[in-house]
Amino acid sequence: MSRPAFPGRLIGIDHGEKYVGLAISDPTGLLARPLDLLRRSSRHEDFARIAALIEQHGAVGLVVGLPESPPEITVYTQADRVRRWASRLAAAVPVPVYLWNERYSSQEAEELLAEAGRNRRKRIDAVAAAVILQEFLDAHRAGEPWPAPVAPADEAES
Repeated sequence: MSRPAFPGRLIGIDHGEKYVGLAISDPTGLLARPLDLLRRSSRHEDFARIAALIEQHGAVGLVVGLPESPPEITVYTQADRVRRWASRLAAAVPVPVYLWNERYSSQEAEELLAEAGRNRRKRIDAVAAAVILQEFLDAHRAGEPWPAPVAPADEAES
């Protein structure tokens, strides 16, 4: 049985407090590469810039890195912030948003940049977004099903 064709380009996102790293896949879902670094301003402006990239590149979905917290941590965590941000993003863009465990994406990005002899700070977030997106693509190719899309936030939550 053959696998259905990949739906198209995805944009990967490494959420940060000051910067959002962005990556993009090729249309076949084989490779991810760094795309851009978004310096955060307001949620409205950030989401508008992401929506513009979706349109510009014809992206069919967004993959947001989720920093998993150990189960014993019960306080509000970075993972909670990312889930809430992704839900708001899902309400603001015309494509589905997926969360993906970012595992050690920043560490892997640092290693990749060091191997290439590149400046760590300059593009670490965009490279981390590419690592997150590549892990998502690799898992899909290995047969792992796509996660359920993030439910868009209600207007009251926005």
